[in-house]
Amino acid sequence: MSKVPYEVYTEDVEALSVLSPDGEIVNEALMPELTDDQLKEVMRRMVFTRTWDERAINLGRQGRLGFYAPVSGQEATMVGSEFALQKEDFVCPGYRDIPQLVWHGLPLYQAFLYSRGHQHGGQIPEGVNVLMPQIIIGAQILHAMGIAMGFKLKKQKQVAITYTGDGGSSEGDFYEGLNYAGVYKLPVIFFVQNNGYAITTPFAKQTAALSIAHKAVAAGIKGVKIDGMDVFAVIKAVQDAAERGRNGEGATLIEAVTYRFKPHSLSDDTSKYRTKEEEGQWSEKDPITRLAKYLEKKGLWTAEDTERVRAEAKETVAEQIKKAEKTEKMTVSGLIDSMFEHTPKHLEEQKADFQ
Repeated sequence: MSKVPYEVYTEDVEALSVLSPDGEIVNEALMPELTDDQLKEVMRRMVFTRTWDERAINLGRQGRLGFYAPVSGQEATMVGSEFALQKEDFVCPGYRDIPQLVWHGLPLYQAFLYSRGHQHGGQIPEGVNVLMPQIIIGAQILHAMGIAMGFKLKKQKQVAITYTGDGGSSEGDFYEGLNYAGVYKLPVIFFVQNNGYAITTPFAKQTAALSIAHKAVAAGIKGVKIDGMDVFAVIKAVQDAAERGRNGEGATLIEAVTYRFKPHSLSDDTSKYRTKEEEGQWSEKDPITRLAKYLEKKGLWTAEDTERVRAEAKETVAEQIKKAEKTEKMTVSGLIDSMFEHTPKHLEEQKADFQ
């Protein structure tokens, strides 16, 4: 009778890294194949996203946006993961994942309308394969299961990707999604942006597991842990996961270890639970600075390029928020009509009362 080991994955694993904070390639074998133009486009999107985030925070404080979750520090996970997908793939986001939606095709002014609570913000254009962000923590994971199952039943070479934070990995929907994907070998990517805190709760108080990636073991799917401040590691991990999904090899859980430089939301105060020392240590790993150093050494990027993209982003945000603000205001009648092809009688009666 063979002896079966009863301890499984009792050691932590090191996060995959391709690009060092000094802008040097440290793992040539895992460097994704990107042309010079693609490298510059990834950089452009990251700088644009950082600038847009800064402007959106100001717009929120001016009362011109509603709920907004800052993203600075997480540009590598957001831009890199979407860049590794195909336009036919489906994005199922959480509330912080607006950049992935916009880079996947959602007009920016509609993202602003979503934040303002306007119904048109959620009217997704034809051919843009995204769902709107879920405020309910983890609900987007179950939506991704349905989409991925549809791809499998129709034998389509597409994948669904769903995002959550480290706090979301404590939700029941997370475990149900992993289990379901494992049973049916679904073409889905679970992308967890472990930014160290679920609002104010540090990761160490959320789970006794050595890592979120370890949780793939119980579901029978592949789990990987990556440096989420390294855009090359992100692109490589998502490319590999998407290929596995398209080839019928099932789901992948990716834990991207990253850090949000800004508050959880505009009502959050990071000084209550984070130290300046911690923030300083993570700022040295800034994903934009890291990529800039690499591109500058290759002669593909300059400080002037960064300023040009920042100016472009500021102008675009200004145009798009004005477009959002000029959108016709919502009405109760319009909201009801947009929900049904044929409005039920009882809602027609309610519409009449409002009118």
